[in-house]
Amino acid sequence: MNQIGPYTLRNNLFLAPMVGVNDTPFREICTQQGAGLTVAEMLTSNRELWQNERNKLKQVKPLTAGPHVVQIAGSDPIQMADAALCNQELGADAIDINMGCPAKKVLKKAAGSALLRDTKLVTCILQAIVSKVNIPVTLKIRTGWCPNTRNGIEIAHIAEDCGIQLLTVHGRTKECRFKGDAEYDTIAAIKQAVQIPVIANGDIDSPEKAAQVLAHTKADGLMIGRGAQGKPWIFKEIEHFLNTGTKLDKMKLLQQLRVISSHLRKLHQFYGGIKGVWYARKHVSVYVKKLTSSREFMAEFNSAEDPQQQLEQLEEYFAHLAGMPTIN
Repeated sequence: MNQIGPYTLRNNLFLAPMVGVNDTPFREICTQQGAGLTVAEMLTSNRELWQNERNKLKQVKPLTAGPHVVQIAGSDPIQMADAALCNQELGADAIDINMGCPAKKVLKKAAGSALLRDTKLVTCILQAIVSKVNIPVTLKIRTGWCPNTRNGIEIAHIAEDCGIQLLTVHGRTKECRFKGDAEYDTIAAIKQAVQIPVIANGDIDSPEKAAQVLAHTKADGLMIGRGAQGKPWIFKEIEHFLNTGTKLDKMKLLQQLRVISSHLRKLHQFYGGIKGVWYARKHVSVYVKKLTSSREFMAEFNSAEDPQQQLEQLEEYFAHLAGMPTIN
């Protein structure tokens, strides 16, 4: 499944819309590292809050060839439809609807995965949005509200009937959050129940796991979230493994350095010198988490106050790990 509406994708490997992670720089990096599609961070459908700088930045289109997918969240059909149309006018190529987020602040507003309890409201929201825009509309859900009320198949039928063009299923209920094993059997049942493309999401963290999930669920593609944090090249690794049956050589330290340095420069440019430095700290901590002496490095890195200093410290750290002199 390498097609969404009029858009042909590089592959069927998607980056999940992680709040606080999937900003424009990270989406660009993941696309460069093999993701066929990236989805923006969840955006409230309340347009009154769009003047907030963070919400404005969520709508910035990445400098990539793929379609710009904006994900919206809310519980009012009219407000959701208006938000979808406005994002279309601002340049979105597709709209993704969030009915999977388990965060408390989202659930308090009866949005995200809370909507799975109200199939009539789900129908109203989907119908309102699909009828309002002329770009593809996709949907992301969980398998249900709790293990005793899994209704993913029912929601999938509603989505198909309402004109949703693609459905992503995170293989857990809202109650499970991110605990326990993903329910690949449930995703497989949902895939079998509908004709629209179904994307499997949950616990995909290696090429072997990706192949197993595709084989088990018969899904049309995979969405990867936490597995891409600190390792955006996982998309290239999975793509290669699915195409050839062989694993790519482990990415060398200096190859990793080039990717991370590029990511930092994008962050610095996108957010500016001060905030770019702040956001870089969060991303770099995940990149280096499993590397030697990462705690000591992060203590020093977090004290850097300007972009150039961060880049130099990163370069020195990786040169030290590789046993090489500092790269000029």
